[in-house]
Amino acid sequence: MLFKLSLSNIRKSMRDYAIYFFTLVIGVSIFYVFNAIGSQAAMMKMNERTDELVKLLVSAISGTSVFVAAVLGLLIVYASRFLMKRRNKEFALYMMLGMSKGKISAILFIETLVIGIGSLLIGLLTGIGLSQLMSALVANLFDADMTAYKFTVSGKAIVKTIIYFAVMYLVVVIFNSFVVTKMKLIDLMQSGSKAETIKLKNPWLCVILFILAVSALGYAYYQVGWRMYYLNPSDILIYIAVGCISTVLIFWSVSGMLLRVLMSMKKAYHSGLNAFTFRQISSTVNTMVLSMSVICLMLFVTVCALTSAFSIRNSMNESMRTLCPADYEFISGYETDDRESHRSLTELCSEHGYDLSEDFSDYAEFRTYTDHEFTLGSFLGDKMDDVREKVVFMFPELPEEYISISEYNRIMEIFGKEKLTLDDDSYILTCNYKDIAAIRETILSEGREITISGHTLRPQNDKCVDGFVHLSANRANFGLFIVPDEVIDEKNANYDCLIGNYRSEDKEAAEKTVSDRIDQVMRKAAENEETLTDISFMTKMQIMASSVGIGAIMTFLGLYIGLVFLLASGVILALKVLSESTDSIGRYEMLRKIGAEEADITRSLFLQTSLFFMLPLLLGILHSVFGMKFSIFFMQFFGTEGIFQSVLLTSAILLLIYGGYFLITFLCSRTIIRNKR
Repeated sequence: MLFKLSLSNIRKSMRDYAIYFFTLVIGVSIFYVFNAIGSQAAMMKMNERTDELVKLLVSAISGTSVFVAAVLGLLIVYASRFLMKRRNKEFALYMMLGMSKGKISAILFIETLVIGIGSLLIGLLTGIGLSQLMSALVANLFDADMTAYKFTVSGKAIVKTIIYFAVMYLVVVIFNSFVVTKMKLIDLMQSGSKAETIKLKNPWLCVILFILAVSALGYAYYQVGWRMYYLNPSDILIYIAVGCISTVLIFWSVSGMLLRVLMSMKKAYHSGLNAFTFRQISSTVNTMVLSMSVICLMLFVTVCALTSAFSIRNSMNESMRTLCPADYEFISGYETDDRESHRSLTELCSEHGYDLSEDFSDYAEFRTYTDHEFTLGSFLGDKMDDVREKVVFMFPELPEEYISISEYNRIMEIFGKEKLTLDDDSYILTCNYKDIAAIRETILSEGREITISGHTLRPQNDKCVDGFVHLSANRANFGLFIVPDEVIDEKNANYDCLIGNYRSEDKEAAEKTVSDRIDQVMRKAAENEETLTDISFMTKMQIMASSVGIGAIMTFLGLYIGLVFLLASGVILALKVLSESTDSIGRYEMLRKIGAEEADITRSLFLQTSLFFMLPLLLGILHSVFGMKFSIFFMQFFGTEGIFQSVLLTSAILLLIYGGYFLITFLCSRTIIRNKR
């Protein structure tokens, strides 16, 4: 009997359950997709380094899933609260017919169970389908071979999803049972018939708090947007707290001022249904201060997380193409004052029985130089403090590094990049870190001359060349001077470097062979008590593995958290607006009775829904502008070339999900007020 009644209730209330069910399905599918990444990656051919990074990613996602589950659990409880409120009169009828609260709880339990099983099944099926698309993203991020890949279903992810959502539904059942025990027949019968009351807050208090909140928010914006160089972690936490408190105060003060401001616009206020519309808006905003504040902050996190994730991933891809144009780099220094006697790395390898041409199709050897009289401080002068603001570990006494034009061009030949030409009495400055390059260019534009080994050189250009000589995943060239060959004095040799490309197409095997042979050379050199020091090497594969790991983890976590927060924002607003529409059915009926046109009523509802969705979105976007300015400061090291495309992609996702919830909410609200229950 109760089971049939529960199924009948679900069929009759499909309109009410639409957003609830839709949210559950999306939540389940997102949860499954991200927790199935480990199984997707297991079906691909990856190298050992990448496999370890995937394990790290899976661990990070597992930890994040606990937080995501908590957010989704709160959403489900919030949605259940709306559905319970929507059915107050139905519950009153049950109680009038003699049904006990225990049986009402049983009906709700059966309904929750049926909807839960249905959402789990559809969500898992949707997630399994989407996870196959996710595998393509995993393969792209980790440069995996998908030739052995086949359609797969993650049993672990299914079990994990079922367990997490079963716990959520259990919480909902407990919540529903608690609400039922507190029900009173008189309250249920009078729900929705209470007179509308709008409590007007003290206008002067609202104005004062608004000014204080805006001022505090502006100060926080300034600190994180323009003085981020001076901030430590505790400062950042303080400004985050200031932003959160200011957001709540802004919505609180706006909710108190809104109706008074609108009422002061006499002509607009008394036009059409505007008086009704404005009072509805003010009433709802007054009850949604905390909700709108939370939604605003979640939208802020969503925009920043998605944009940063996409941008870092795009930058990583671009960095791999532009900053790692060779396969291998070996660097060595020497502990000796007689730098003129340095042997080249080629000579060193040859002396110990290793011919580099066996493993390298082409390679270039070069030296960088420093002069203790040519320092960062001597070149930058009064701009030194500006540079210290950008990069704290740059000190005035650090020597500037330089290289001969012929060796630089030899490296460019290996890199496949354009060679430079240099006048005999000139220098060229390369730098690929934007903020530092901008400061250096102000000095170049002044014609700053430098003196190296007795040679005075003038800048050939007033702009820095976007160049580098070392393999890297980041834009870490803060300044390298290119000088004429005749300026070079071997006494100032700093490091010997060798850059080359493997001869073999099997890069992984070639890398292992080269590493083993270089190790043998180093051991033999150590046995002969040769004073090599500061030895290091890096390879394109190593850089790709480490940078891809960072990029992939940030991309996936950004997507995971961003999508869940966006989902949460849409659901909270949608359910709140639908709840208000349910409570206002009688008011809309009264409008019809006094002759209001249906088109005007629909227009009023559209305006209300639009404003409820736009208020937190606009402030959230404003937060995001300064939040992204702060993020870009740190992202410069990785590169920010794809920031515009990332913003467009984030906007598209925001429009699709948040805009979709707005549209569904408006249509459902219109249906509610047109069909008196």
